[in-house]
Amino acid sequence: MVNFRSTATQVTATALLVLAPSFSEAQETAETIYAGGPILTINDAQPNAEAVAVKDGVILAVGTLADVMIHQGDGTEVFELDGRAMLPGFVDSHGHVVNGGLQRLSANLLAPPDGDVTDIPSLQETLRAWIENNAGTVAEVNMIIGFGYDQSQLTELRHPTREDLDEVSMEVPIMLVHQSSHLGAVNSKALELAGVTADTPDPAGGIFRRDDQGEPTGVLEENAFYTVLVKMLGDLGEDGFRAFAKAGTELWTSFGYTTAQEGRSTPGVVSVMRSIAEEGGFEIDVVTYPDVLVDRDFILENVSRDYENRLRIAGAKLTIDGSPQGFTALRDRPYYDPVGDYAPGYAGYAAASMDQVVDVMDWAYSNDIQILTHSNGEGASDMLIAATEAAIAEHGPATNRPVLIHGQFLREDQVDAFNRLGLFPSLFPMHTFYWGDWHREHTVGPVNADNISPTGWFRQRGMMFGTHHDAPVAFPDSMRVLDATVTRRTRSGDILGAHQRVDVMTALKAMTIWPAWQHFEEDQKGSIEVGKLADFVILSGDPTAINPEDLDTLSVLATIKENKVIYEADTGQDQGQLKPGMYRDVFPSGNHPHGGHTFLELTLAGTQAMTEK
Repeated sequence: MVNFRSTATQVTATALLVLAPSFSEAQETAETIYAGGPILTINDAQPNAEAVAVKDGVILAVGTLADVMIHQGDGTEVFELDGRAMLPGFVDSHGHVVNGGLQRLSANLLAPPDGDVTDIPSLQETLRAWIENNAGTVAEVNMIIGFGYDQSQLTELRHPTREDLDEVSMEVPIMLVHQSSHLGAVNSKALELAGVTADTPDPAGGIFRRDDQGEPTGVLEENAFYTVLVKMLGDLGEDGFRAFAKAGTELWTSFGYTTAQEGRSTPGVVSVMRSIAEEGGFEIDVVTYPDVLVDRDFILENVSRDYENRLRIAGAKLTIDGSPQGFTALRDRPYYDPVGDYAPGYAGYAAASMDQVVDVMDWAYSNDIQILTHSNGEGASDMLIAATEAAIAEHGPATNRPVLIHGQFLREDQVDAFNRLGLFPSLFPMHTFYWGDWHREHTVGPVNADNISPTGWFRQRGMMFGTHHDAPVAFPDSMRVLDATVTRRTRSGDILGAHQRVDVMTALKAMTIWPAWQHFEEDQKGSIEVGKLADFVILSGDPTAINPEDLDTLSVLATIKENKVIYEADTGQDQGQLKPGMYRDVFPSGNHPHGGHTFLELTLAGTQAMTEK
């Protein structure tokens, strides 16, 4: 454990502690005082503090040690920072906390630094090893799930096919989830169980990739992938989804998030989340946005600004297009050099029609519902801008704080439009690290790659923005988010668009106070101020005091929700050497939040529970 000390005599400036009780009689007494390290408040009016006092889960005082210690009483615990940095808890600007549990509990097919898969053979070997380690569960559940492969990081620069996966197993269905979660790959057995053949038509907004004979290759895009995924997970059961949700929140917590987001849910998933919440299963706050194309009446009946057992339905989600690195995002021009069997001039495609987008925005504005819109390509953002303009013309300026999700490929005139229309941008600068080289070489080319996730353009216009991880697309790795936003370094060490870089404090605001504003929670979260919730994260060092190139070496040592420590790092290593992007370091063997249970084991439990009902 980190082993933060909590005895008053160990805080710096001991003399003040000796004098403090004489002042406390006329002051409110704090339950806890935090001191002994740099405190970054993210409050422009008081950027730094020496100490913070807390009572009843709310911040009581912030300031110098002398000012704060007057709130010390006989029962006050002093949380000694020992030189470590304290910041407000991170607020998730966009992620998928339930699907994060899927990532947490399935076979890890990620490329370095988060996994070991670098080519098709290593992917196959990783699957075989995982199957061997979970042989009993695989036999009982009859399903193999792997998460996180990325064709852009494989030597072959292609997706694994059914033939590749048939070499792993012909008897058990295999489903691989692409790191973007917008594509997947399955073996022949999975295609058989899903009823997909050469005669199966492509669904609207999706593609079953086919070979020269018209047979499905096993690679699934967008709605074709979701169709098969639903069939594969049909027997998951409520207990399985409950395990996903709880595992996801625990993963978020380990990276310092005190507010998580499930950015695209359904009424069924919300029902499961509510049952977890009612049992006190969430230690952090969770906001969710049900898919607006599934059940609008459910959203209208349940949307709220208030949490109930740490859960609230905050608005609606619309998805216009797909994955930029997977070439399914809708561009306004052809992809630069797409890898695969694409026709000349291929520019991606939409997952929703223009009529649907216009209708959704009109509904959201007329009902004052916050709408989060997934738009990656320039073509998708053109659709969003046109639909928003129509909604504002009909209903007036936005009061619902609409949000652009991702905005990977944007023209500068579109940034101007979002500023004019009042859309809050939740951006994905981690793309510069994970897929920056791929974007430069294949999706948009070397010129436009400099402007992916254009945080600099938004700040030039004085706009707030949020930064996200979109987990399970990437780990909810807060320090990787921070590093990528500031440095924009790719895996190869290149810098994508130095003019789009922002300073460390701006990047921290995009993880705290600005996404708190995004969620209508800026009065309660996002900064360390009197009257706000005592949501904190303790880092191994001060991100404003180190070389920006070393930001990814910082680690989360503790996460505190309303004055309760809900996560402490326990790695058996020098805390200063931890790299939170390394999954196996965060949850070493024997310290798994679910006692080492895999996705399949939890799937089996869910299936049995549903059968027993």
